[in-house]
Amino acid sequence: MTGLVARIEAATPPDRDRAVDALRALAILGVVGGHWLVTALVTDSGTVRGASPLTYLPQLEPASWVFQTLAVFFLVGGQVAAGGWASARQRGVPYGRWVGGRLGRLFRPVAAVLVVWALAAAAMLVAGVGESTVRALAKLVWSPLWFLLVFAALTALTPLVARLHPLWPLVVVLHVDLVRLGLGGPRELGWINVVAGWLVPYCLGALVARGGMRGRTGRWALLLGGASAAVALVLWAGYPAAMVGVPGGRISNLDPLSLAAVAFGLAQCGAALLLLGPLRRVLRRPSVWAVVAVVNLSAMTVFLWHQTAMIIVTTSASLIADGPLPGLHTVPDSAGWVLARLLWLPVFALALLVCWAAFRGYEQGGRSPGGGSLVVRESSPERKGHARRA
Repeated sequence: MTGLVARIEAATPPDRDRAVDALRALAILGVVGGHWLVTALVTDSGTVRGASPLTYLPQLEPASWVFQTLAVFFLVGGQVAAGGWASARQRGVPYGRWVGGRLGRLFRPVAAVLVVWALAAAAMLVAGVGESTVRALAKLVWSPLWFLLVFAALTALTPLVARLHPLWPLVVVLHVDLVRLGLGGPRELGWINVVAGWLVPYCLGALVARGGMRGRTGRWALLLGGASAAVALVLWAGYPAAMVGVPGGRISNLDPLSLAAVAFGLAQCGAALLLLGPLRRVLRRPSVWAVVAVVNLSAMTVFLWHQTAMIIVTTSASLIADGPLPGLHTVPDSAGWVLARLLWLPVFALALLVCWAAFRGYEQGGRSPGGGSLVVRESSPERKGHARRA
């Protein structure tokens, strides 16, 4: 282990902003933890269906605020992409080669999960598994991929949106929600927010890459202003408290993205920017940085396979156990289910570790942290001078 830590430390460029990688890792792990806690696979009369504890226990909805961390991922993505494009232009790298390289790194691991699950779904159908069960399992794995399509689109649009102030897409989200929710406009109008809503943290990240938002005053304003706006919209404007989708809910903050979710995302971005300084100090320790580097190198693998890990545990346990197991196969309608699910999380993590070992090569290009070399992905364009000022 000491040797691995030393290799990672030696392979890390001295001007790398490690805190940005830590934010990316925390964002992915937050999404994984949230999915594992709010998604249940209920066995019923030989079939499997999805369910959410938030449907039965609405008092838990505020807990979703802890795990809905996608805004931080888009913040980091905008910062890294804007800085990477600026660097590519300085070096004379054409747009096609730059965007092709970025999208290739993004979608190479996606191809693996799509192929595996297409084969798995076909095998289950041939074996006589019901279509509803296969559909529920496949949807659980494939539905989170929507955000990668949005992220890829924004990455491709980076030359156009890198200098767009985040206030402009925020105004679009505000007007879309005013028309569709306040004035009874068409629901389809909300899909504009799928792009405009995620453009807000993405453009905020690009603003940070240009040297903006350095002062703590602006970051505190984002945190406090965004949080206050989100709370006000939930309490007095009729937005749901859950920052994730809830089956059967009247409206969703995430599908499509709502003004409340965007306001909450700004609060998260403010908190993330405030954490940059403390994170940089902590990550000077090689052992701590090694953990972040390993997670960062496998961020997409972790995201793409975490639902598969949960499915593996759930289905394997159903074959071994005599009956439904609490927190795994039962309806998520009690505090007992929540407690039992918390106890299952280490098992899910172990299954995810197996998936990571099997498929990490698709993301890392055949290199691994424990192998002969370590390639640390592109991070923030900031250099040490910028890091000190932040």
